[in-house]
Amino acid sequence: MPSGNVVVIGYDVRCDSDTIAHLLASRLSQHGLTVIQLGLITTPMMAFWAQQYTGHGIIVTASHSEKNTLGIKWLVNNGSPSDADIQAVYKSLTNDSIPKLKTLSNPSHQRDNKSQVNLLNNRHASIKATDLVSLPADTVVSTYIDAIAQVFTRIETQNYSPDRSSATSKLDLKIVIDCLNGATSRIAQPLFERFCQQVIVLNDIPDGNFPRGNPDPTEPNRLAELQQTVIINEADMGLAFDGDGDRLMIVDNSGKVVTPDHLLYLLARVAIVERPIYNKKPNTPQVLFDVKCSHHLARLLKKLDAVPVMSKTGSSLLRQQLQSHDNRAIFAGELSGHFIFNDDYFIVYDDAMYAGLRLLHWLASTVIKSDITALLGIDTNFNTHTLPPAYDAWGARRRATLPYRLTDITWYLPTLVSTADNYLPLPESATTTCSIVHHLTVLCRYLQHLVEDTHDVALPTCHCFDSVQQITPAQAKRLLPKGTRLSCIDGVRLDFAHGFGVLRQSNTSHSLTVRFAGDSLAAMTEVQTRFIALCQAFDTQLAEQIAAISAE
Repeated sequence: MPSGNVVVIGYDVRCDSDTIAHLLASRLSQHGLTVIQLGLITTPMMAFWAQQYTGHGIIVTASHSEKNTLGIKWLVNNGSPSDADIQAVYKSLTNDSIPKLKTLSNPSHQRDNKSQVNLLNNRHASIKATDLVSLPADTVVSTYIDAIAQVFTRIETQNYSPDRSSATSKLDLKIVIDCLNGATSRIAQPLFERFCQQVIVLNDIPDGNFPRGNPDPTEPNRLAELQQTVIINEADMGLAFDGDGDRLMIVDNSGKVVTPDHLLYLLARVAIVERPIYNKKPNTPQVLFDVKCSHHLARLLKKLDAVPVMSKTGSSLLRQQLQSHDNRAIFAGELSGHFIFNDDYFIVYDDAMYAGLRLLHWLASTVIKSDITALLGIDTNFNTHTLPPAYDAWGARRRATLPYRLTDITWYLPTLVSTADNYLPLPESATTTCSIVHHLTVLCRYLQHLVEDTHDVALPTCHCFDSVQQITPAQAKRLLPKGTRLSCIDGVRLDFAHGFGVLRQSNTSHSLTVRFAGDSLAAMTEVQTRFIALCQAFDTQLAEQIAAISAE
């Protein structure tokens, strides 16, 4: 492999992503870097190939965003850049003494044929004149698949069977995959056919126009086609990936979408149960999850003898925590479908296809050999009289070899009624110097002080509360009952006895994200009602927007 500074570059299916990638490759090679061009790939595959060289990589992608959005993700020494790093790059690019990249105009799908030919000719000329290497597409994909195959050989040998040949046999599973016309198209099928006996693939034609909608599997009703296909074909599972292949959503064999909270728990269990014997993580490893995950998750993780650690939202932040020197975490995940294994088998990156395969392998290798109580690590009364209602309808085809399906497993996880992750627009111009999140933080801390001290406490001196009347301890207890847990690591999260709510500012848009959940619809509504009352104190419009949110 080339020595010195090497950077790998790829792109997703969006119109003009390839153009930007080739321009970046040309400019970087002109500055003395060796550039390995990977072509159309997923973001995790870029991370995989960066690790094969010097840890530097770029992919031109806008992930799950709408089709007209463009962007990039990059790695330096296998790590994601911090906010400070990004600001430093921006300042250097806006410095007049540094040459600027030419601004691209007119998306490629709007260019005439002549301009397309000129672009291609310029690309070939730059490749011949500079140090650019293009890897064959087959090599890019097959090397990645072979690396994952080695992972399952190790897992099978160390955890399930002394016979290494058993790891090469295909899993007795029928699965359906929805690529959403994104970067996993043309990659998912050869990958999953390597490991599963029957694979049905949907929307696997790369198309930057995304004819069926945004490549975001978490959008409401986005997985309707996948759900229907799973039911019609009596498949064991459905998997969906976002536009750049770093987010995963799962549909169980009954056609129901598995909540990300439950999926995070199951994947964390996979990482803990299957970790190699030489893994340096302690016997009670940490599992990271973001502030939007359910109130049940921490309790479930403790039953796995894991230490639950709440984190800020953001997959790059989770990766940074996993890669820190004092790291004890074996797994990390967040509500949006990013899941990262840190068990020494594969790259520490949120790879949706790899995570889906780990779940499939665990189901096929472990579920058929375990009772449901041992499988989940929670107290259940699993017997033939308490099977989920859909069990008999599924038929006898699979019971002999796979008696516990994904439906059976999630049936015994705690009930959760929740809203989606709602985005509420921030006002264009703030009327005060404090943010809405700051308002809510100060008010909740004030209320908790009232509840704990049980006597009158002066309202905060911040002018945001000039119009707020003095609140009595009794009123405070109704809003935030004693025992309510307040977390302010990323916005405001309140955990009550039977539910939770979170309000935070989005990392990627000028909006607030809000989610509520409860053990029942009534419990969720109670949480929502408390947030409405809290926001009503300083922003009636926000309170009205929160009141309009409904359960999924």
